[in-house]
Amino acid sequence: MTFKYVFGLISLMTLFLAVACGSDGTSTPPPTDSPASPPEPTVSGPGRQPSPTNAPTNPRSPTATTTTPTQAATFSAQLSGDSSRTPKGTVLTAAEVDGLVHLGIRSSIGHIVGLTGNPVGQLEILEAQEAVWPDASLGCPEPGNAYAQVLTSGLRLVLAVEGSDGRETYDYRVTDFHGTLCEQDGTEAPIETRPLVGVWSRLADMPTPRSEVAAARVHGKIYVIGGFGAGATANEVYDIETNTWSVMAPLPEGVDHAAAVVIAEHVYLIGGYNGRWAPQSHVWAYFQESDTWSRRADLPTARGALGAAVIEGKIYAVGGVGPNGNVGTLEVYDPAQDAWETLAPMPKPRDHIAVAAAGGKLYVAGGRLGSFARNLSNHDEYDPVTGEWNAVADLPTPRSGNAAATVAAQTYVFGGESTGGTFDKNERFTPSTGLWESLPPLPTARHGLAAIAANNRIYVLAGGPTPGGSASGLVLPESGP
Repeated sequence: MTFKYVFGLISLMTLFLAVACGSDGTSTPPPTDSPASPPEPTVSGPGRQPSPTNAPTNPRSPTATTTTPTQAATFSAQLSGDSSRTPKGTVLTAAEVDGLVHLGIRSSIGHIVGLTGNPVGQLEILEAQEAVWPDASLGCPEPGNAYAQVLTSGLRLVLAVEGSDGRETYDYRVTDFHGTLCEQDGTEAPIETRPLVGVWSRLADMPTPRSEVAAARVHGKIYVIGGFGAGATANEVYDIETNTWSVMAPLPEGVDHAAAVVIAEHVYLIGGYNGRWAPQSHVWAYFQESDTWSRRADLPTARGALGAAVIEGKIYAVGGVGPNGNVGTLEVYDPAQDAWETLAPMPKPRDHIAVAAAGGKLYVAGGRLGSFARNLSNHDEYDPVTGEWNAVADLPTPRSGNAAATVAAQTYVFGGESTGGTFDKNERFTPSTGLWESLPPLPTARHGLAAIAANNRIYVLAGGPTPGGSASGLVLPESGP
């Protein structure tokens, strides 16, 4: 039997407020199709994830804290009504369960009785410890998913029962009113180092608020480049480990609506607009070790609001707006040759698209025909091996100005804009199944944002809170949907 883990969290009222409000105390109304729901006081089995929290904190290495004698005594009294009794190693009677003060523990025990069919008298508490975990959420661990750091306090409850195959152990994450049974899915990694699901948190804001940015990651640093207004030549880097920003060498020329990727630790900035809606063909390489920029071979097709991704060491630039309108152009760049090649065009030309690579293929989700009044749900897959495009399952929410990133061979699409406002949408596509899932929404609806995967997390940066030329300096790491 795989081990299961559970920890307690903050009160439901605090949780509800965190979900309902932005980290700075203000709320940004999401589109009406993205309601947020507070968690129910019930027990969840593996596979069902409760609603996320939005508790801002600075990231740090996860380590459980040990309880103090006072905390232990308080918890013992909470569990059994007798502060002199130590819960660990206790076999609970039915009367003791009925008398439990902690409703989250009570619901967890009720769940395991129903799950296993064992009478209460055969349940043993192996561990019941108050702790603070820098990586805890109401969700259960799920390997391969992105997540964010969230500092929470609560309870880890480990129960043992005698099953048909011998002694089996169950771990619950318990809130004041809610217990969640979690699976470790066969991994040997300690729970505190594993991805957790459904949490967003606020990190240090960018020095220069902006939207329509390009972003790329080199090791543990995320570079955010260009954008509207004062950010046209900005090159600012976020250090994931220290949660701090630094200002680096500015772009030689201002640009917005460009695309950025990384190859061999070099950031490539591709295309974009020149600040006056004129499509550009310029390609720049940034060398982080020397903090310098160098010009590379131009795009064959000048365009802005395009997308790009790296597959097998080559850059695939697709879509956007050219001098004569929307293009479906697909061009591939070989850095070893400093040369571009034109490939089969995307079937539906469009701009302001979300682009990501997964499993050796290129995915283009959403976009528009010149205006966010003409958003699309098209979702196309390009296979570099066959040189062919295929339509795959449509993006559930038609939108443009969105961003995409890949974690564990699944693509996540965030944000966007329309005539009705900006989107807080977070939708995940699994190529192996061809299915989309709706996941915990962005705390702040935005468009023209960037999404960067790093260490099984997705960092969502910048973007405009209202349609058009708005901007922000927000940074939110996504808890693994």
